[in-house]
This record gives sequence, structure tokens and C-alpha cells, in this order.
Amino acid sequence: MSAIANASTYDRWFKIADGDQDGRVTGQDAVTFFQRSQLPKEVLAKVWDLANSQRAGFLDRLAFHKAMDLISIAQTGREITRDNYLAALEQGVPLPTMAGLETTTATGAYPHVPDGTSAMGAGSSMSADGIGRDGRVSNSSSVNALSDPPSPMAGGASKRVPLEQQMAASTAGSSRRSIGGKHHRKPVPQRVVTSIVDGLKQVYFTKVRPLEDQFKFGSFFSPLLNESDFEAKPSVLLLGQYSTGKTTFIKFLLGRDYPGCHIGPEPTTDRFVVVQHGLEERRTPGNTLAVQPDKPYQGLSMFGTGFLSRFEGAACPAKLLEEITIIDTPGVLSGEKQRIERQYNFIDVCEWFAARSDMILLLFDPYKLDISDEFKQVISTLKGHDDKVRIILNKSDQVDQQQLMRVYGALMWSLGKVFKSPEVCKVYIGSFNSDAPINAEKNPHCVELFEAEQAQLLHDLYEIPSRSCDRKINEFVKRVRAFKIHLLIIGHIRKAMPAMFGKDKAQRKMLEKLPEVFFQVNTLWSWPDFTI
Repeated sequence: MSAIANASTYDRWFKIADGDQDGRVTGQDAVTFFQRSQLPKEVLAKVWDLANSQRAGFLDRLAFHKAMDLISIAQTGREITRDNYLAALEQGVPLPTMAGLETTTATGAYPHVPDGTSAMGAGSSMSADGIGRDGRVSNSSSVNALSDPPSPMAGGASKRVPLEQQMAASTAGSSRRSIGGKHHRKPVPQRVVTSIVDGLKQVYFTKVRPLEDQFKFGSFFSPLLNESDFEAKPSVLLLGQYSTGKTTFIKFLLGRDYPGCHIGPEPTTDRFVVVQHGLEERRTPGNTLAVQPDKPYQGLSMFGTGFLSRFEGAACPAKLLEEITIIDTPGVLSGEKQRIERQYNFIDVCEWFAARSDMILLLFDPYKLDISDEFKQVISTLKGHDDKVRIILNKSDQVDQQQLMRVYGALMWSLGKVFKSPEVCKVYIGSFNSDAPINAEKNPHCVELFEAEQAQLLHDLYEIPSRSCDRKINEFVKRVRAFKIHLLIIGHIRKAMPAMFGKDKAQRKMLEKLPEVFFQVNTLWSWPDFTI
């Protein structure tokens, strides 16, 4: 059967599996539905592990399609692996056999699932929503708890309520109960928190954001977060000087051109391009992307129309884009005249994207090892995101083995002066060009090295979604710590202000010695992350 026909069938099955019609197949729903395949619980756990690659704790429509393909592969007797999955997609995946589904599709009734053990086994410590006792979403947790099938809601399918309204309803009124003279927090309803990401949103929108808005934290640190910032796919940011092969590198990863890309020896990419997944090729202007509530780019509006006119989205069907989003950037320039003619602050925009990216790739080639002043400023904005940075030495097949050793040493020396850190960034060496094979004539001894580096890079990129949830938690904690420092500074300044008279004079005096105020706050609270 064709992929289009499979997708149509999977969409119907998705509506059946999604018992509460909220657009998510949770662990409880998945266990009930997956048991129709009559596969062993260990196999179903692997299916969930690969389908729930972003560790979200639930399956959306595309992840559910992937799970159905994996079940079909397992029913043919093949092992559930990513390589087998990709190979099966090229050959065509037949529909899986799901017991009793034909009757269910015709009648619209919820399927009956025979009693049996769950895909988790008896010793699991995970709940039905896939959240363990330690608060983490397990790789196979969400399919490992079996409960009764959810009953359809009265009155037919319910319309999904925005998360902010759900949280407000769940926390409004008596958010705490008094039992025996002690205050106890009411449990958060399962319909609100079905994953770690939902838990972060619940904490942020009910506890953190109101205070950020009150104390104007968005004007000092970064704009206030929206729901789309939590639900966004993992992203990879590409940075480098012009003609180092950034756009060619994206073409290598996708196996195709993305809409609007240009490749040439001169600076061809003149804008920031968000390369994302889409069923059809499409280009979206930056002003449109910045106002879409389901996209995490609303904060870019603060850079003005000068930047938004140089920002766009490009959608195309590619397997890698189902897992991550790639951000192509203009080549970093070396001339002062070209840089001052930009209508936006290139450094600040790079810093904004770097803070929200899961991986940052800095591209070099053997003939462009120098780090210009602007590139040095860009790299300096990556401070605090060192764990995300990876180095790519592209076009390495254009030099012989001896020259490559010298080039690698010179690159490490240049980066050491900029990063000023004893830790060494991971470096991928190779030639990432889908239009031309690796040039074995120039450097035949390193062909195996280049191929191994290419395979390692692709593996690391596909592994990004599995670490996305941890990254979101990490960025959330960093933001809350920065907000706490913001509150400490404001509290110290407010305490030093006069109660009634002389406020204007005190404000001017405070501004003149603001670094001294920062030092006093740091000395008073001994906050380790406090930097001026």
C-alpha cells in the first residue's frame, strides 16, 4: 500500500486511539491500542521508545504514524531498529494487522482489548502518563502501564481547551486544602500534565510568568515565553563565515535542496532561514512566522522589521526534519563596511537563536580558518552554551594528509584563543557535500575517517530529540535562576531608595554606581551564577 494510503488509515486509527480527543495518544491510550497487534510487551516497549523520540510522554499524529510503521516491521519478523525503519520506508511499509480494527472503523466504537499484562511488566515504577517517580519521562514508560480503556466523553469529541485556561481552572479557587491544620497542594489533573513539558508549562504559566511580567524581566533578559516555546521541535543552529558550506551542509543532511536556497562561492545566503518539515514545499515570510502562535519565533519581533524582512521559513518533506529544525544563517562578514549596513543587530539575533537551540554547529574549511572580529563576537555570545557547540571542518578532502594535520592544529589554536576554555569542543572532519563524493585522489588515507565522521554526525543529529526534554528543563532552570538574580537586584535597589522625598536624586546616584550595587548583591547573597 502507498505511503499516502497508509497515512489516511493511520489518521483514522489515531482518532480511535486518542480516547479523549485531545490530539495526543498518551501512554494509557497507546497501551490499549498497541495490544491489538498481539506483539510481545518487550517489542511494544521498543516501538514506543523509537516513536516517542522526543521523550514528550505522548504521541502526536506523526509519531503515531511512525509507531504503526514500526509495528508493521515487527510483525514481519524484523528487529525494531532505526536503520531497519529507514530501510523499510524506502521499500514501502504495509499496513500492520490490528485485531478487530476493521469492525471498529466501521462502527466507530472504541475497541475491546483482551485482558493481559502491560508492555511494562509487573515491576515498573512508571505511571500511565509515562512520568516516573523521579520525574523523568522514561524511554518506554508511557506504554508500560495498562489501565481500562478511556470512555468517550459525553456529547461526542470535546474541543481541546488551551493549556493556559486548563491550568487557570485547575489552580483557581482553593488551590490549597487545609487538612489537620496543614496546607496541602491539590494534585494537578492528569488531563493538564501528561508529560514533563506540560509540567514545565504548568509551573511557568501559573507561578513564574506572572512574576516575570510584574517585574519586567522580559525587558532585561529575554521576552516572556509562550506555549510554543515549550512545544517546539529541537533545533540546530549553523554559524560560519561565508562560503564555508553551510547551505551545502544542509543539503547533505536532507538529501535535497530546501525552497529558496542558493549555493555559490560568494555570500549567497542573505537571511536567516528556518528549515522545517512540511508535506509540501513552502516559503513563509518572517513577519508571518513572528506572529504565528504555534511557532516559537514570536520573540523575534523585538528586532524590528529590518530583521524580519531578512527572516523566513522554508518547509519541505525530509525525514530528518520530522525530528529537528535547522536554522541557516548568513555568512559572517569580515569587513566593517558590510557589517554596519545591516539593518539589524546580527550578534543579538545569533545570541537569541543560540539560547533556544539544542546544538550549535560552527563551520570552517581549510581555506577559511581565520576568525574575523564579527565571528569572534558571535562566538563570545555562545558563553553559557558551550555544551551545545560542535565544530565542523568542512571540505577536508581538498587537502592532503599532511596539510590536514596542520589545518587541524591551526584551527584548534584559533578556537582556543576565542573560547578561553580548557575543554575542547567536538570536531567533525569531513566533506559534507551530497553532489560530490569524497575526493580520494587528494587524501586517500583519510577516506575511512571522513566516512566515519559523517556517520557519527548523522547519529548525533538523530539523537538530539532524545535529549530535547532534558535540554528544556536545563534552559528553564537557567531562566528561573536568572530571574531570581533579577529579583535580588530589584529588591536591593528598592530597599536603598528613600520612602518619600529625593527619589529622583537617589535614582541618578544609583545608576552612576550600578556595578557597585551588583557587587554588593553578589557579596550579600553569594550567588554562584551572578555575573556583571
